[in-house]
Amino acid sequence: MSELRTYQNPVQRGFFPDPSVIRVGEDYYMVNSSFQYFPAIPISHSRDMVHWHIIGHAICNPEWLDLTDIKDSHGIWAPDIEYVDGKFYIYAPLRLNGDGTRGKNVLRRQLVMVSDKPEGPYSKPVCLEVDAIDPSLFVDDDGSRYMVVAKAAQTVPLSADGLAVAGAMREAWGGTGERCSEGPHIMKKDGYYYAIVAEGGTGYGHGINVGRSKELYGEYENSPYNPVMRQMDPEAPIQRAGHGKLVQDSNGQWWCYYLCGRPNGGRYTTVGRETALDPVRWTEDGWFVINEGKGPSLTQTAPDLPECVFERNLFDDFDSAALNLEWEFVRNPDNGSWSLTERPGYFRIWTKDGQLNEIRSKNTLLRREQELSYTAETKVEFYPDRNGEQAGLTCYYSTATYARCAVCYEDGRKLQLVINRNHGEELIAEVENIQEAPVYLRVQTDRLTRSFYYSYDGEEWKLIGTLENCIYLCDEGVPDDRKRHTGTLVGIYANNGGCGSRKPADFDFFRYED
Repeated sequence: MSELRTYQNPVQRGFFPDPSVIRVGEDYYMVNSSFQYFPAIPISHSRDMVHWHIIGHAICNPEWLDLTDIKDSHGIWAPDIEYVDGKFYIYAPLRLNGDGTRGKNVLRRQLVMVSDKPEGPYSKPVCLEVDAIDPSLFVDDDGSRYMVVAKAAQTVPLSADGLAVAGAMREAWGGTGERCSEGPHIMKKDGYYYAIVAEGGTGYGHGINVGRSKELYGEYENSPYNPVMRQMDPEAPIQRAGHGKLVQDSNGQWWCYYLCGRPNGGRYTTVGRETALDPVRWTEDGWFVINEGKGPSLTQTAPDLPECVFERNLFDDFDSAALNLEWEFVRNPDNGSWSLTERPGYFRIWTKDGQLNEIRSKNTLLRREQELSYTAETKVEFYPDRNGEQAGLTCYYSTATYARCAVCYEDGRKLQLVINRNHGEELIAEVENIQEAPVYLRVQTDRLTRSFYYSYDGEEWKLIGTLENCIYLCDEGVPDDRKRHTGTLVGIYANNGGCGSRKPADFDFFRYED
């Protein structure tokens, strides 16, 4: 055995919810929910189960996934990845608005993508008209394929290639009766079918429960160790633990990847739901426990695998022909209104109609906040001359909640710090008569406090304004009927505020440090 190492949870930090992980040989692959962001369904890779990096996305062609009118926190919910007969399969629910905008009042349908390589490219999504959430693929010993969906563990027989529904939905396990079941998986081990289901809701009562049966549709018994994962300490630094999947490492040891959240200054999950890892032990009576039933760990002994650390994408100078894989657009981008080649070395966005508080807004480019405290910085060349034109830096949760610090024109060229706390935009601070020159913009985030600065040379910085108690940039801070399942991201944007102009904003670089 190699020297013992430890790791800190979460292992995938920031907006990486609803994990599904598989091992193929010595490699591990993870997919996570992406909701209204594009490209859709990040695919991450690890060699040691602890250090991860994004290698691709399941859907990169905007013509294959129309998110243009999708509400915040709708879109792609919990996906699943499996490896069968030399091919990678990704199943994912597409959560629609359910308001008739797609021709009929459909809430959810399932998408299936296939590839020979884990990073893709994946095939054009096949649509399965099953109105449910959180599909996963289960292949029985005889090769029969089933899509497992919530509520609890319902099974949908599939065709031999897994790309078509081949029978009616039927319940395998009905769960324990706790509320809001999701994230079901069925696995088979030592003659038992194990149904693994998240219950209790995706908030602070989240957990994982298990049932087993000798028959897929037989009588299931509940595990005496339920819930096998739940945070019982309301003061612990990791909460909201559930929605998990088991994976066996190359040494034969078992582990569980599961969803979690780190509260920030109270029960405010600003960076979103993340992915944690804990060991699994099979008991003598054929059940399993996660982390010995102690709930999520903060520090844990690492798997006995060679450590493999990947370089993080913390700086983008926009010199490459493509954006690095950390970047996400809010909904489908307008590819005719941004460019990396129009001015080499810069990310250019042309202003369009649609502001940050509108779903129709285009080309807001973001990356995940991964820690509760960080600094982000950019340099923008933008020379507005019409009221409404704006370009700059944003800490973005949704169309209803964000902060933006922008070069703009409002009866003169200015810098403005504006927030939206679900009540429309509010001007917080303003710097008038700024120079006709490139401007550096910076945000320093210290838990719930965010301070915004500007500079003309990148060395001498001046404070624009400070935002205290930013609880609106989180899952829980805006109690209303909107779904809030994502997390805060930080990045750059440009729009024309409705004045109809098409003006270039050139971003020289973007730096993130935590």
